[in-house]
Amino acid sequence: METKLKCLLLDDELPGLTYLRMLCEKLPQVEVVKAFNSPERFLEEYQQLDFDFSIVDIEMPGFSGLEVAQLLKEKPVIICTAYKEYAAEAFELEAIDYIVKPIRQERLLRAIEKVSRYLKPLQTSKDFVQLNTNKGKALIFFERLQRITSSEQDKRDKIAFLNNGEVVVLKNVSFDYLLSVLPSKDFCRISKKDIIALKAVQFFNFDEVTLTLKDHNQVSVVLNIGDSYRHHFIALLQA
Repeated sequence: METKLKCLLLDDELPGLTYLRMLCEKLPQVEVVKAFNSPERFLEEYQQLDFDFSIVDIEMPGFSGLEVAQLLKEKPVIICTAYKEYAAEAFELEAIDYIVKPIRQERLLRAIEKVSRYLKPLQTSKDFVQLNTNKGKALIFFERLQRITSSEQDKRDKIAFLNNGEVVVLKNVSFDYLLSVLPSKDFCRISKKDIIALKAVQFFNFDEVTLTLKDHNQVSVVLNIGDSYRHHFIALLQA
């Protein structure tokens, strides 16, 4: 049986806290250790509690959620708020994700999956994966892989770019499966259509990442970073 992720919740509004707890308890991989409606009580008790990550609201009296998150740098934090304008500050604090209220179950699940990948990197002795390609079965070595993106011809397929300039079509494979087999500390999904190797990152800012990978004009590839994936990407780079 898979070990559950232990979570602390913090939201000063009881209806919102109750709703968040209900959503978390519907997820079989999550155990809510304690829910707090006071940032002061949270700060008094959190160091004595056994937990893996926390979900923290921002707008609270006394201490803001951003101030609380600053004290939790050793643990992943999901920021949860009704206000979009705090995204840049959450980015600076290396929050694992940033969810805008009202919270949807599927959006919360994506954030929890990021926590899981961050806390439990895949342990494997292999340095390759076998996949079906347009050239037949192939061994894709992780050290050669720079980018995987969706195929424009068939969304079930993915396009893999290797560090020797080779391009391979991966047949009928999902991003979820690829993330499950790729070393989680070396690869990151940055948008709905792109997974990149962290070692291929040349530059990045809040919105974009520039890769060492070149396009057909020998220009560095620049990719957009999706809002839902940004904080996990930054956390991996700065781990």
